[in-house]
Amino acid sequence: MTGTNYLTGAEAMVRMLEAHGVKHMFGLCGDTTLPFYDALARMDHGIQHILTRDERHAAYMADGYARVTGKPGVCEGPSGGGATYILPGVIEASESSVPILAITSDVATTSRGKYPLTELDQAALFKPLSKWNASLDDASRLPAMVRAAFRAMTTGTPGATHLALPFDTQKGPVDEAEIWADARHRSYPAERAGPDLDAIEAAADILTKAKSAVIVCGGGPVLSRAEKVLHRVAALLDIPVATTVSGQGSIAETDPLALGVVGSNGGVPATRAVVDQADVVVFVGCRAGSVTTERWRSPAPDTTIIHIDSDPMVIGANYQTDVAICADARLALEALARSLEARTDLPGFGGAAQSRAAWDTKLAAFTPLAASQETPIRPEAVMASLMDILDDDAIVVADPGTPCPYFSAHYRWRKPGRHFITNRAHGALGYSLGAAMGAHVGRPSVKTLSVMGDGSFGFTCGEFETMVRHKMPITCIVFSNSVFGWIKAGQDAGFGQRYYNVDFNRTDHAAVASAFGVKSWTVKDPDDLRRVLKLAVEHDGPTLVDIHSQPLHEAAAPVSEWVA
Repeated sequence: MTGTNYLTGAEAMVRMLEAHGVKHMFGLCGDTTLPFYDALARMDHGIQHILTRDERHAAYMADGYARVTGKPGVCEGPSGGGATYILPGVIEASESSVPILAITSDVATTSRGKYPLTELDQAALFKPLSKWNASLDDASRLPAMVRAAFRAMTTGTPGATHLALPFDTQKGPVDEAEIWADARHRSYPAERAGPDLDAIEAAADILTKAKSAVIVCGGGPVLSRAEKVLHRVAALLDIPVATTVSGQGSIAETDPLALGVVGSNGGVPATRAVVDQADVVVFVGCRAGSVTTERWRSPAPDTTIIHIDSDPMVIGANYQTDVAICADARLALEALARSLEARTDLPGFGGAAQSRAAWDTKLAAFTPLAASQETPIRPEAVMASLMDILDDDAIVVADPGTPCPYFSAHYRWRKPGRHFITNRAHGALGYSLGAAMGAHVGRPSVKTLSVMGDGSFGFTCGEFETMVRHKMPITCIVFSNSVFGWIKAGQDAGFGQRYYNVDFNRTDHAAVASAFGVKSWTVKDPDDLRRVLKLAVEHDGPTLVDIHSQPLHEAAAPVSEWVA
């Protein structure tokens, strides 16, 4: 058509990402991605593409990036194996309410059904595991579909989206006039939903009449950046504020009202008791799932429940709910604060006193273990050393296994906000290194740690090359105990100590990391622990500390199902 300027589909994808404010993307090359890579090479777009060593870690990097920036993370990979490898990171982000866009190139639409190499039904593969997903079979619809992906992942409850990008679509024509973006969808949460004010008043009525109440925060307050108004509500009621593992950062854990983590992973009897004795529990951005509630035993089923969540399907799924407030966490808490401030009959729940007593009990058990000179080194000693060494704004990304429960129970975050990241949706090993790299790219001015067990190290060590290539000053810590410790601890506690296929040979993780160019140390003596950790944290390049540590089945791990 005369007077119309056209781009190729690949060029249009670059321009659409640019229009949505994308500055970084993570991914891995492949045959079906060649036109897209060529467009990235030729065009002036301001996007840094970070080449990863596999697609799974590209998605984890996008996840960590999105968590610390408040902007969607973007990852990409090729067809076939690339699409299947990127999938674990997509589902982790989506189930964690983290917005990432995964772009997977695909075989040409004209090749479908002819048995081309790497063909699979990408749209069907990603449909049940992402918030929204489409195949860009028509180049002219590409800009609209990209806008839809950004709209889907940033509005409502955030989540992951996926776009399949066929080879022929990358070469097809796109009208340049269609290249535009809605600025609201460059960050999240976008287009926040406000609460029903009648529900807010009902919640305030219940709270003013309660004898004892507690707030339990999931990941929602941090995702919504509701930390300040959460504290405002808590201070009005002198109410204890507990968090799930994902909710850490909702309140500084050194705050007088902060109870700490509750639930089977990181919770302890002293914190659980506060929830159990409450007659009213307020869930905020929390799914009240099996870990948080000790398999729905804490709080008890007959507790009065007020539930705030942006997803209506979450509310009432596990507890009979007296007041349902389907809204963005920050807007709901702001409305609740206004309602409470207008009242003269506010109770005081003794939150500061309850929280202090719980922490005192927890610290009484933790302190002697943290000071222990036993070998292998106790994980508590690592927590105590890091609390002394790290700045308040440091980011710690922890894998499942040994790191997660110890950081959740014992590391006290001194500032609210996103300082702790762990993959609580599906708990795949090997998450922390990729997510830490994404977090560093998103927030390069602070120190970032990746903490893993040696099981996770085996899943992820190829990305040390990426970390070195980009000179990322991330410190990695490996709890080395030659075992898939979480499973062995389960066998110890619940299966008569019948240990089967959970032990493996010890790897010299420091030597492996050194071979990639990472400055590394091995620590076996507790006397060396703090000194070496300080050297690693203060070094201006990538570092790793391999700590020969106590295995979980022999430790005092804060995991309730292992406690006799």
